[in-house]
Amino acid sequence: MWDKVGPKNWRRPLLLRPDNFTPPERTPWGGKRIVGDLKSQLGLTHGDVVVGEAWELSVEPDFPSQLVDGPTLDEVLRSDPPALLGAESPLGSTALLVKLLDAADDLSVQIHPEESDPMLADDESGKPEAWYIIDAEPGSGLYLGFLEGVSRDVVKNAIDEEDDVSALMRFVPVSAGDVFVIEPGTPHAVGRGVMLLEPQRVSPAKRGITYRYWDWNRRYDAEGNRDPSGALRTLHLDRALDVTRWRGPREGSLLEEIRHRAGPAAVDGNADLELLISGQGPLQSAVFRANRLSGTGRATLPTSDTLRSLTVLGGRVVIGDDETELEVRRGQTAALPTCLGPLPVTLDRAHAIICSLA
Repeated sequence: MWDKVGPKNWRRPLLLRPDNFTPPERTPWGGKRIVGDLKSQLGLTHGDVVVGEAWELSVEPDFPSQLVDGPTLDEVLRSDPPALLGAESPLGSTALLVKLLDAADDLSVQIHPEESDPMLADDESGKPEAWYIIDAEPGSGLYLGFLEGVSRDVVKNAIDEEDDVSALMRFVPVSAGDVFVIEPGTPHAVGRGVMLLEPQRVSPAKRGITYRYWDWNRRYDAEGNRDPSGALRTLHLDRALDVTRWRGPREGSLLEEIRHRAGPAAVDGNADLELLISGQGPLQSAVFRANRLSGTGRATLPTSDTLRSLTVLGGRVVIGDDETELEVRRGQTAALPTCLGPLPVTLDRAHAIICSLA
């Protein structure tokens, strides 16, 4: 396995700190399941606070991940790009960003630009993303794309008149194990009651850009609490309308392209490595690869030509052999450098998602 030469040897699985949370005022829609449930056994001291997002694997300047036994992930990756990043090494760091998201309220209706959008600033990046549904309260779901016949003018007029823009969108009920790929140009909103894992592609040293069409006409105080006398969140209506793919598929046709229903993880079964997203399917993407580990027993993670994240959502995963092991517990994420080759793993009623860039 990996060479044991002390804490400065980064050619090994890299366990990341589990508390890279964004502040509540940034995510006023956030819930309490990330700390109160998913990470409840990790000894965190955040208490009964709202956490809308945990940036599990990140080199983005605003919220960079830090190793539990070292510097930031970005510093580590830049110390040895060929070994740690493989095909991504010319970037100097990784474009993979992995988040956990817990929506106690509806997110804004939003959209992301293409990475090649000429209107982006030098420090901005477009961001394709994918979603793996971890948990969904009864009746919860996603808003995905505008309905057939809804035009730019219809959307703009509804927002100008403070109408209900969600009525112009396809609402899709979800359940645990559903997987989605959200390309730039696709209008979307995560509905209340949904908790998900979200890999994104964001160019290193840049900020992923989101444009908001509409935020349910809500007002907030400076701490992110709902307040009728507070301020509206900033909208980016013109840019959102400009980057919308008005001629793309909608409703059922869109859903066929972007959704795969994998079902709940079989934690009571034998160890299994299941493909979720790749260039060949079952959900096709030219951007992401994702697999699900589940069950109990031994398995092997095949070699990857890019950095991978491994996020444990249930049970535990032990990476390595008897001589050198790393335990990744529920609520933790590890970065897996490309130089490690095939990795043996031992699962204990595990439910974990492995993400990488294609």
